[in-house]
Amino acid sequence: MRVLVVEDEPALAATVAEGLRGEGMAVDVCHDGDTGLEMATVHGYDVIVLDRDLPVLHGDQVCRLLAEDAGVEARVLMLTAAGGLDDRVEGLELGADDYLAKPFAYVELRARVRALGRRARPAARPRLSRAGLVVDTNRRTAFRDGRELALSPKELGVLEELLRADGAPVTATHLIEKVWDAHLDPFSGVLKVVVHGLRRKLGAPAVIVTVPGHGYRI
Repeated sequence: MRVLVVEDEPALAATVAEGLRGEGMAVDVCHDGDTGLEMATVHGYDVIVLDRDLPVLHGDQVCRLLAEDAGVEARVLMLTAAGGLDDRVEGLELGADDYLAKPFAYVELRARVRALGRRARPAARPRLSRAGLVVDTNRRTAFRDGRELALSPKELGVLEELLRADGAPVTATHLIEKVWDAHLDPFSGVLKVVVHGLRRKLGAPAVIVTVPGHGYRI
């Protein structure tokens, strides 16, 4: 899952991002509404965590413009210091998909982000399986022929995206969009390194096939 955190309090933004990255998500961060709007329209995020009281461009305006942009499919979780009923209703009417008042418990934010992520695209089955491989998307574990695999978060993310495709090729662009954040140079060769490591850990016989001009498939 790829997430954008738009929050003008750097410490809070960093804490949220660090927590979500620990859950295996790719997370980008910015601190004003104008930058957030630009990033949201350029990258294919699954979820946007959007503070309502933002500088440069207010969060209300960002939310409204995202809701009006047919090219943006991300779900929006709006954060605000105002937690009254009228405030929640107003936030949802602006186009937000969910609303969370500050201060909040991180475990609740994480649960809401995951729930929105399931709605942002066809939900992954709790267990993805193919060719003797099994990924438990809730527990973040992977197995081959009953043997648990010690995968890094990036390796697990790549494997999950390949299993989601159910045998269809997955492009390198898609894997980079969903597993890494905006700081990755797409020409760095990192994806090839991760796929190489994943193949090694999966063992023989090889199940990840390179499809020239189209990416990888299982």
